[in-house]
Amino acid sequence: MLQVQGVTKSFDDFMAVSHANLSVPNGALVAVIGPNGAGKTTLFNLITGQHKPDNGKIVFCGQEIGGLPAYEICRRGIGRAFQIANIFHRLTVFENVQVAVLAQQKKSTNLFHPASSLVVHETNAILEHTGLAKKSNRLAGMLSHGDQRILEIAIALGTQPKLLILDEPTAGMSPEETSATMQLVGRLAHHQGITILFCEHDMDIVFSVAQSIMVMRHGETIIQGTPDAVRQNREVQEAYLGSDHAAS
Repeated sequence: MLQVQGVTKSFDDFMAVSHANLSVPNGALVAVIGPNGAGKTTLFNLITGQHKPDNGKIVFCGQEIGGLPAYEICRRGIGRAFQIANIFHRLTVFENVQVAVLAQQKKSTNLFHPASSLVVHETNAILEHTGLAKKSNRLAGMLSHGDQRILEIAIALGTQPKLLILDEPTAGMSPEETSATMQLVGRLAHHQGITILFCEHDMDIVFSVAQSIMVMRHGETIIQGTPDAVRQNREVQEAYLGSDHAAS
């Protein structure tokens, strides 16, 4: 579904991403990991159109998307949730998701149907899938941190993504919230058939959930493979444990 081929991005004299490669098969759950500053978020920004790559190719569903504006990439089927919840705090939970569905369907208002009466069924279905239906009338800003992160996933689902990108989906969550969020991610992947690409610092989560793992260091791809192959890779051990520990 997604191929990142030799992608490079620099900011002034800083090379944030250097000839990175990534493959995300249709229907897979793929993780990107690496130490702080490895280039993970910048890579996601390149895929979703926040940045334009200097070199390389980003191919989604057979079409080159590198350098397209973010809204066009979203409409082609890539949704995203960010490290910090990106929601409308003064709108209700229902309205947050409804706005995303309306935008995807290019609807707002007309003479006969105000926006508030549109896509109600579609919005309620997403809230049911994400466990937010009972909180649909709450102001988004009043939700717990964990529910705000789940709301952002629900908003991303409103864009009807083929590929959903999650940037540290459990950051700052309690163990209970983390468990609920990863259960949701698993349901989206296995029961709704959404391809998921995510980055996460909790290695227990990564190795228990991901089918394929890509490891970055200094903006470069060290390896992409199965969890077992990544565990046994010496460069990965050095990146996370240090060369002395890896040698021992």
